[in-house]
Amino acid sequence: MGKIPGERLTGYQSWDGTDPFEDHAGPFFFKRTETGEVICAFEATPTHCNGGGFLHGGALMTFADFSLFAIGSDVLEGPSVTVSFNAEFTAAGRAGTIVEARGEVVQNTGSMVFLRGQVYSREEEGERILLNFSGIVKRVKRRP
Repeated sequence: MGKIPGERLTGYQSWDGTDPFEDHAGPFFFKRTETGEVICAFEATPTHCNGGGFLHGGALMTFADFSLFAIGSDVLEGPSVTVSFNAEFTAAGRAGTIVEARGEVVQNTGSMVFLRGQVYSREEEGERILLNFSGIVKRVKRRP
């Protein structure tokens, strides 16, 4: 059983097992909607912030990297690693918000999956895009 999301993230789940860095940086969660779309989320807390009081860019990029694998989970089908990652920050986020990510598989080749998406904060005023991201994930063979 994976990590248990807080009340504000009802319906979300995590992967079974551990990822020591993501577990420390998050916790991060995902859910699949009725239409099949994957949405990832985490509750932004003060521990996710930088010295200026805004969400740390490294926390947002770690969450976006997590999101690559959740968004691509249907086509990855096994162990994979990020081989390329790009991000553009578009706004500052803050603690106390729910941060979500949505995206899509752009192309699926024999060994590589190309993805893109956006990280945004869910606030009273609506959604605000914090980060655009794209990445390439490579399938790796299991070693005996």
